[in-house]
Amino acid sequence: MAARVLPLVGGVGAWEQVAASGAEAIRLAREAPGSVEAQTALAAHEAQLAESRVQARRAAYLGRRAVTAVVTVGIVLLVLLTLVASRVAGHLSRQLSRPLDELVGWTALIARGDAPPPLGDAAARGAPEFGVLRDGMRQMATELDAGRRAARDAERLGAFRESARQVAHELKNPLTPIRFAVASLRRTATPAQVEAVEVLDAESARLEAMARSFAQFGRLPDAPTAPVDLVALAHESTRGAAPDGIALRVEAEGELLVLGQHDALQRALANILRNAVDATDGRGTIVVRVHADGPEAVLSVTDDGAGIAADALTRIWEPYVTGKTGGTGLGLAIVKQTVVAHGGRVEATSTPGAGTTIGLRFPRLTA
Repeated sequence: MAARVLPLVGGVGAWEQVAASGAEAIRLAREAPGSVEAQTALAAHEAQLAESRVQARRAAYLGRRAVTAVVTVGIVLLVLLTLVASRVAGHLSRQLSRPLDELVGWTALIARGDAPPPLGDAAARGAPEFGVLRDGMRQMATELDAGRRAARDAERLGAFRESARQVAHELKNPLTPIRFAVASLRRTATPAQVEAVEVLDAESARLEAMARSFAQFGRLPDAPTAPVDLVALAHESTRGAAPDGIALRVEAEGELLVLGQHDALQRALANILRNAVDATDGRGTIVVRVHADGPEAVLSVTDDGAGIAADALTRIWEPYVTGKTGGTGLGLAIVKQTVVAHGGRVEATSTPGAGTTIGLRFPRLTA
């Protein structure tokens, strides 16, 4: 349709017709001047010429109006596009600014050590990338909080160790001559003095054991490391570790190696076994299990004793926390320090009245 209409509206088609009729009139005028055919051709050419002039004027008129119309339409379209673009930009700005403001607020919370607030419907809006950012910032906040707690624990533990070293030093200095004096008194004591000497001997021995505990807690294991078989260690440590009223058994097969210090690990296991014996009150069952759990080697001790209350279970690894009369509260603290020094971690579960399980997890040594 456009191919037929445009030539009629414009001047090109009209002038082509004029050229054709003019050529025909010239041909006839040359072949038969003054003839009827020549006159007819000239009349037709003249009519076509007039028609072409009309078409040309029409085209010029429409051309002038078309420029104005095109400019007007262009301006209208530009205004519409500007409005649409401003609306879209405003929407995108709101979609971007709200999540960004939220995340900026989160950075301030994380810097203060606070956790980001729970996500609401408004906070959940935004592009999917903001969801990824939120998850990443939440993970970062969790890791930073864990790092802060670890740093605080390390600082506290360092202070405890320094205090323990000083206490051990202050106890050892007078204890040596006291023990010598008690031994001398034992040899020369009269019957009336024997009981007093026995009290002095027992109490000085208790102080000496306490000084050893403080000294042991005050230093990290520093002996050379070597492959240690936890199965063999469990069998060695359980020999003679419980009285006759307690059934003590080891559940383990083969060997399970970790890289560590044999004596330090043996002392740690001995501390746990002593606690288990105390928890069973001279009767019951203690089971030592050794098994692999993926990349970890697990050594656990389970007793069926009195158990530990939930509020106390979280504090059993802290120094100077004890539920035993006369205890130093350093046994499990030394265990944790030893395990952490071996790149491992500790765990505990307990049910009051049913028993407790203490677990030690180490990086497993594979060939």
